[in-house]
Order: sequence, then structure tokens, then C-alpha cells
Amino acid sequence: MKIFFSVGEPSGDLHGANLIGELRSRQADIEVVGYGGPRMAKAGCELHEDLTEFAVMWFLRAILNLHRFWDLVGRADRYFCHQRPDAVILIDYPGFNWWIARRAKKHGIPVFYYGTPQLWAWASWRVQKMRRYVDHVLCKLPFEVQWYQERGCSATYLGHPYFDQLQQEQLDEVFVEQMRVAPGQLVVILPGSRTQEVKHNLKWLLKAAQAVHRQVPEVRFAIAAFKPSLAERAKVAIEGLDLPVEVSVDRTGELIKAADCAMAVSGSVSLELLYHTTPTVILYHVSRLAFFAQRFARRVRYITLVNLLTATDRFPREAGLYDPLDPRDQHVLMPEYLTCEDPTEQISRHVVQWLKSPAKHSERVAELCALKDHVGHGGASGRAAQYVLDALCSGPAKPLQTQFPFAARLDEACRGVA
Repeated sequence: MKIFFSVGEPSGDLHGANLIGELRSRQADIEVVGYGGPRMAKAGCELHEDLTEFAVMWFLRAILNLHRFWDLVGRADRYFCHQRPDAVILIDYPGFNWWIARRAKKHGIPVFYYGTPQLWAWASWRVQKMRRYVDHVLCKLPFEVQWYQERGCSATYLGHPYFDQLQQEQLDEVFVEQMRVAPGQLVVILPGSRTQEVKHNLKWLLKAAQAVHRQVPEVRFAIAAFKPSLAERAKVAIEGLDLPVEVSVDRTGELIKAADCAMAVSGSVSLELLYHTTPTVILYHVSRLAFFAQRFARRVRYITLVNLLTATDRFPREAGLYDPLDPRDQHVLMPEYLTCEDPTEQISRHVVQWLKSPAKHSERVAELCALKDHVGHGGASGRAAQYVLDALCSGPAKPLQTQFPFAARLDEACRGVA
């Protein structure tokens, strides 16, 4: 059996690697090829291209790289024609993966979308492509199943594969303890995994850190850089700042576990912060043009998965933005700010409150623990592997929500946690 993967994000590379491991544990002779990243290659995928190197954001960047993407689509099309894999598995990265799905369907190859893009949040009209080109929609979040099924997609809930990785992760506990016992409370800064995210957000997070430091002089900070190039950018950013801050690479899990609280850029890292029950404030700073444009594309009130899980109305008629004074937002566990303005005052206020008030800090930790108990379970990668093999070996598989009936109950439980 041969399976072609198309994965373009660092987080997708992680989930793809875990899925490959589960597939091979069930069928040792399975052949895995396609587009992915270094983790998938290590797991045994024959990479035709490291697509994670092309991870881009926003319309202009995509246009500038269009010729490279188009060449990759053409290469995949020729592979489908001459090699005919048994299935194509897509993970996130929808702008590019729609074209891969289209080519696979043209050749009659079944398509699985594992870790579906958040169509329910942004530009929901794209669900037409999901319905047309994807045979199996494998959902990470419990509320996604109903949303996709109501729009004519064959959707199944598996759980979030990120928790599989977190459960397997072997942290350096010596480093964690060293960070914990050092004098002063620790705030970890998580500026994102992409260069653009760091460019747009780090300066504001550092400005908020300075505001926190003025009010809590004994506090110290640690920046968790995703890769060495981003660490170098962070080191340049902190030059000349009167701020007790260190920069570490490949220490995200350790720093999150050791920290009293965190300031983070929106992304899947919010699930890691939930897993370690670290009180967190979320930022996503964009240009004025992007902020204006997102109002017409966004269909949800919250940009943070943790907050969506506890929301009672995820898809309001008018989405709006999180407001700590709004009664609708009292369930929010990670205050979040999607903005084009200076967010220093809002971010620092939350962090200072957690640092100065042990009661407030403990209350937020307890709320995060309760939600983690409901959603922080592993097994998604194994369920996905079994689903794929069953579908390929036995024809169309029954939706897994009939085999794993916890989806609906879990969704209801998540809403009641906060």
C-alpha cells in the first residue's frame, strides 16, 4: 500500500510523523511518500519536497511564491498519474492542498483531510471545495463534525493529534527545575513559529513585558524560539532593553511547564499551554489592512482554540472581538487580542494580575485543569491510522462518531467547564 502525504506547516509535520508511525505499526510494509517536513522524513516518509520550508502567510506572500507551488502541484499530478498511490492524506495548509486534492480526485484517488483547516472560522464558503474534493473529513475538534456534516461532508471526530505528541514528549526535567527555582516569577514569551508572526508580534510582547516588569520588578522572562533563526531575531529585538530576559531554542515545552504564566501568539501552542495548565494571554497583531479585511472573513468570536472549546455560541451572527468586560466572554480562559493597535495595557494587565494575586492565578489554573481533563486525551493518531486503513481495505468506513460516541458528550462538557 502506498500513501501520498501533503503537509505544509511545522505543526502538520509533527502530526504527519505521528500518523505515519501509527500506520506503520499496523501495516509494516506501507509506503509513504510526498510533501512534508523533517519529522515526517525521520518517521519514514520519502520526501519529494520539504514543503514546510515554504510556509507563508497572507495573500501577497502566496502570490510571490505561486510559481513554486504550481511546480509542486504539477509534480504531484504526474506522480498520481504514473504511480497511482492508494490514498492522499492532506494536513492543514488549505490554499495549496485544495489543488492537490483536485488532482487526486481527477485520478480517482481517495482523499483524506486529517486535521481540517478552520473553515468554520475563516471564509466558510471554502467548504464547497471540501465537499467536492475530499472523501473523508477527519476532525480535530468535537464541534467540527456537525458543522461539516450539515454542509454535506463526510466528517468524523478523532480528537486533537497535538495531545498525542504532548503525552509522548520527554521534557528535560532538570532544565524545568532550574527555571522554576531561580529567583523571581517566570513569564514565558511565545512569539510564534513563523518569521512573519515573530516580526509582527514580538515587539509588542516585549513592550508588554517591560510594562509588567515596571509593576513586578522581580519578574523574569524567557523567550521560546521555534528555530535558531528566530532566536537570533529575538536576541536582536532585546538588545538595549532593560529587561531580565533569556532566549532559548527548542525549549518550548520546558519553559511552558516551568512558567508561572505566558504571553503567546495565537496558534496550536494554546493547546500546549492548556496541557500544562499555564495561565496565558494571547496576541495576534496584524496590519491595519489585514485587520480591516479579517472582519469580513472571520465567522467566530474567538481566535484561540481553548476559548472556542468553552464557548456557548461559537458562530454568532456578528462575531465581534473578545472584550473582558462583555458578559458573553466570561467563560474565556485565555484572554485574547486580535488587533492592529498597541496591546501593551491589555496584555500586561492580565499578566500582572496573575503574578500579584495567588488566588487569581490558582483559580485560572483550576479552570484550565478542568478543561484539560475533558479534552487533553491522546489517541487521535491511532484512531486516524485505523480509520484510513479500514477505509482503504474495506471500502467506505462508517463514521467514527458511531464507534467513539464521546464526541457529542465531550462538546457539551467543554461548554460547561468555564
